[in-house]
Amino acid sequence: MTEPMPRVLVCDGEAFFREAIRDILTGEQLDVIDAADGETALWLASDPSIGIVVLDAALSAIDGLDGLDVLRRLREARPDVRVIMLAAHDDQERVIEALRSGASDYLAKPLHDEELVLAVRRAAESWAVERSWDRLRSQLDRLARQLEAASRRAAEAAPDERAAVIAGVVVQLASDLLDAGRTSLLRVQPDGNSLEVAALHDRSMEQRDFAPIACGDGVAGRVLDAGEPLLVVDIASDERFAELAQPGRYTSGCFAIAPLQRGGRPFGLLCATNPAGDGAFAPEDLGLLRLLASEACALLHGAVESPCSDDEPSEEATDRDVELARSICDAITNESVPEQVYGTALSAIEKRLAAAPVSLYLVDDEGRILLCAASCDGGARVDRPELPVGTGLCGAVFQTGRMVATDTPDLDPRFDVAVDTPIDGAAGPLLCAPLSLRGKVIGVFRAFPSDGAEGLTRTGEVAAAALSAAVRNVLLYRSLLESIDEVAEARRRVR
Repeated sequence: MTEPMPRVLVCDGEAFFREAIRDILTGEQLDVIDAADGETALWLASDPSIGIVVLDAALSAIDGLDGLDVLRRLREARPDVRVIMLAAHDDQERVIEALRSGASDYLAKPLHDEELVLAVRRAAESWAVERSWDRLRSQLDRLARQLEAASRRAAEAAPDERAAVIAGVVVQLASDLLDAGRTSLLRVQPDGNSLEVAALHDRSMEQRDFAPIACGDGVAGRVLDAGEPLLVVDIASDERFAELAQPGRYTSGCFAIAPLQRGGRPFGLLCATNPAGDGAFAPEDLGLLRLLASEACALLHGAVESPCSDDEPSEEATDRDVELARSICDAITNESVPEQVYGTALSAIEKRLAAAPVSLYLVDDEGRILLCAASCDGGARVDRPELPVGTGLCGAVFQTGRMVATDTPDLDPRFDVAVDTPIDGAAGPLLCAPLSLRGKVIGVFRAFPSDGAEGLTRTGEVAAAALSAAVRNVLLYRSLLESIDEVAEARRRVR
């Protein structure tokens, strides 16, 4: 679920500045409240909807609180809040102390309207990233606990009722995890021509007659044909489904769909739609749904007439993928320096896949080369410093946004030994997945698993979703540092 825009609290002892800042931000459709003193600001900031505080560093001490005191108490009470400090251009010592105490940004008075808006927007995006990953960590913990309960319920059910019990538990869990108004589990009928609802959870509680869906028809049918998970934020603006966006066809334009696979072929779908409020599903929601779909297949093993094949992910494999996502989440929230974020995240992937090297590549400003932003080789094999964007299997992943997981990449006609191998040129199992930011592919990560790549598609999806968020966090961090340096240099030139 995408995070809502946080509310902004403005605390300045001068009414002129409070009102000016409020007017500027309100004009940008931001929800703003203000306070004239530190005590009032601290009381207002206890509201969890407050995500950003614009605070005057030179706030007059009232009840023993000045601007820096308020900042420190805010950081203790609400460490998730982003605090933007206001200071006179010649008050650099106080600015430095504020940044050391946890301020996320600073602006020099007199304020420039655009500079203020950009700072607040940066803070809002940073706040949303941390909130989304806190939520994902909580969801992963809930997923692990509730899957254990689902396994017990399935084991206790009568054999002829087991499949229906599992399907019901899975759609309920999907609804809870994604905060979705409607979730469903669809299964291919024996004739292979249609999908029918095996289980449905609909919060509207209205009785509906769900007719079978022809395989290949609509969004669900296309996902079944492709065998790939799908996230649609808004079908009306998604070029892939423009012809399907007729009025009245779908009650919601936002979908997350993950296939249930048997022997590499889809036999059903797990679908979520109608996200709560006016929100939309995020890429990490699709990763969760994919994990749940894999576990649903494992639970259905032996409970249906045509069980999942023996190569479906085991419960142990699912637990390892949950732990991988949790480790990358921790890297994002606990580290700030880009090298540490990437290093910790790639080390977790290296451990999970028993792979070396594991590398992260980002496209350059001109869109012609993928540059290696980080690599973890365990001292074994060294990866290439750059890759072309249109050559080899890795170039195809970047161009198409589709993952490649194969034990024999050299048998693929797209294979290029100068691209799809480490520097030593030795071909072997390859896992390469796209990294996305706001729906656009901005890079790839790749790994060379020693135990083979086939069967690791789900792990690759989890790692790609988590690494995409890590990249977004790093870009935000670098943007903040660059902005601070640029503002400081501009102020020095003015002086």
